[in-house]
Amino acid sequence: MSQAGRTPGQEGRRAGRTQAVVLLYQHDLTDLPMEQLIGNVERDRGRPIDEFTRALVDGVSVDTLSVDALISSAAEGWTADRLAPLERNILRVAVHELLDWPEVPAAVSINEAVELAKIYCGAEAPAFINGILGRIAREVRASEQNA
Repeated sequence: MSQAGRTPGQEGRRAGRTQAVVLLYQHDLTDLPMEQLIGNVERDRGRPIDEFTRALVDGVSVDTLSVDALISSAAEGWTADRLAPLERNILRVAVHELLDWPEVPAAVSINEAVELAKIYCGAEAPAFINGILGRIAREVRASEQNA
């Protein structure tokens, strides 16, 4: 589909997810303060990061321990800290969306994460990420129905 055929929200959210994953990945690797990393991006781009990206980064940063616990429980034999940093941060963004963005359908969050894995990770990562997110989405939806 051409750029003209896409809605601003569709392209903006995909770019926002990508930017959030990159920022979280950089933070994982460098341990630099997130505000410094965001400042670097804003300086390089000449404009602030968008609200969606900021919300994803802030949400993951606040809930990292609980998000990682969910990832670890769904990863069957893996813990979040043993995952490759890029895969871990793709999962973190998607899990945060599954938990805290009910207006985003679970299928959209999962598909976006799988697409990021196809672009940036190894050949086995998309299926691995899809499986973990599928398990988490089922758990989240089941707990919502029982609440």
